[in-house]
Amino acid sequence: MSQSLELFPIGNCAASALIDEAGSYVWACAPRVDGDPFFSALLGGAEPGAEDTEGLWSVEVEDRAQTTQSYLRNTPILRTEVSDDNGGRLEILDFCPRYRQFGRTYRPLAFVRLIKPLEGTPRIRIKLRPTVDYGAAPTETTMGSNHLRYVGGETTLRLTTDGTVSHILDERTFRLEEPICMFLGPDEGFDNDVTTAALRMLRETTDYWRHWVRTLSVPLEWQEAVIRAAITLKLCAHEDTGAIVAALTTSIPEHAVEPGETARNWDYRYCWLRDAYYVVQALNRLGAADILENYLVYLRNLVDQVGRSGHVQPVYGVGLEPVLTERVAPDLAGYRGMGPVRVGNQAHEHQQYDVFGQIVLSTVQAFFDERLIRLATVEDFRTLESVGDRAFEMHNQPDASLWEFRGREAVHTYSSVMCWAACDRLGNAARKMGLDDRAEHWNGRAAQIRATIEREAWNEELGRYASTFGGDQLDASLLQLMDVRFCAPDDPRMLATLAAVESGLRRGKFMLRYALPDDFGEPKTAFNFCTFWLIEALHLSGRTDEARTMFEEMLSRRTRAGLLSEDISFDGKELWGNYPQTYSLVGLINCAALLSRPWSSVR
Repeated sequence: MSQSLELFPIGNCAASALIDEAGSYVWACAPRVDGDPFFSALLGGAEPGAEDTEGLWSVEVEDRAQTTQSYLRNTPILRTEVSDDNGGRLEILDFCPRYRQFGRTYRPLAFVRLIKPLEGTPRIRIKLRPTVDYGAAPTETTMGSNHLRYVGGETTLRLTTDGTVSHILDERTFRLEEPICMFLGPDEGFDNDVTTAALRMLRETTDYWRHWVRTLSVPLEWQEAVIRAAITLKLCAHEDTGAIVAALTTSIPEHAVEPGETARNWDYRYCWLRDAYYVVQALNRLGAADILENYLVYLRNLVDQVGRSGHVQPVYGVGLEPVLTERVAPDLAGYRGMGPVRVGNQAHEHQQYDVFGQIVLSTVQAFFDERLIRLATVEDFRTLESVGDRAFEMHNQPDASLWEFRGREAVHTYSSVMCWAACDRLGNAARKMGLDDRAEHWNGRAAQIRATIEREAWNEELGRYASTFGGDQLDASLLQLMDVRFCAPDDPRMLATLAAVESGLRRGKFMLRYALPDDFGEPKTAFNFCTFWLIEALHLSGRTDEARTMFEEMLSRRTRAGLLSEDISFDGKELWGNYPQTYSLVGLINCAALLSRPWSSVR
């Protein structure tokens, strides 16, 4: 079977892993999501199942006949069932522990595998082959009486098991006659029976996730899809700091790479303020206030860190690290051998002025939402004004845009509109705080920016907005003028722009970000988030039947895990780009909420 993005994420908001169709761990980083891949086979370039594949944790079944996989309902706990040609059958449960313990959330850097024979006596071989330094070498391994230690660069993990340790160390094939428990976690002794402890962890982790899902206000239709997207968005949160990463992977290319061609691939394991804004916006629609509250902590620390300079990067590390120097990992061949594998992201050096709007729009709810444990204060507002000052200062200045062009700059309409939104929402917050003079100040600034956008971004000759001031180009972000309430859905200018964007960027059932060549040539795949933007715009402009048809099409393109990556081929047959992509899951949630029949229709 060739390598694909048919991958199931598991996690606990500290640890995360991707498990392939055969039930093998092929990607997991330590000590954080942006760290060294402990399991790196996804980017190792080898075919799944190849004998020499490193960086994986597999359970190979002799004479394997069939494999089925699914999550336990309303959890990120994966169940894999394997049968063999001899009538044997086994079950594997994979999860990362997460539950309340001793007054706090227990979410260690740990992975649990429970292997249980269901029928007959299957013969299995367990391969546990972690790597270090981005695939450069296997970890050093030492053995104890009931454990193995895997010593990496920054991380040492210990496997505690009630299975035969030598079978695992020597990768020996053996009969599975009794259940086996495997706990791969911190390099600490296990002070009780590992199976008893793991079964308790399974029960309490299941309870945690199902209770969390119960707090969601899901739409009537497409509930399973929305719940799976919401759970996965939560897995992309690094709870220790509040950061939300754009994806769990690095360097999955945006399209197939021909020999001699430079791959469009990037490291997305960092916190883009733009992506995080869209995530909290979508989860807010479902009532998941916990993600917002934790992310606001991240933002408050970020604004303090920025200080008086007012310079805000588009992306930071999950620990608020400002420098994400981009380099190539030479020992990993890349997804399907399509390298290079990148670590870090040069976008931290970019000027992208839409970020000011995303900071304010993410924060402003805290001035109004009485559910929150910590409501925003006047002091918070005063601090946030420095972000608004910067937005007003830069609203008509060239930047790299939300698409992060590396070879050109312009004054981008979307960036300017987000600067307008920053000032507009500061006006709303000021009014709520009783600061009428500041409300007048920020409303006045918003009006000035609006006048500039209407003058500079409107192309009179073409009768529509352009993606750049004084230009004639299109990009899909123009559809967001409705979402941020810059334009009403029935505004003739917006309707004309929607028609132009759809005509210029739609490719069958999917949407491009933009059609013009960039630093790597012309786009070769569609951008899933932009397709969802079009679906929203069609609905808001009264074309709901078309929107529902397109939405159902997008749902049909998800992986068996119920998820999407960043990009899709024009024929819709293959997903590309980093996975799971928060942008795409946000689009799914937002469209489901907009398009679903109301609950009142079944009451």
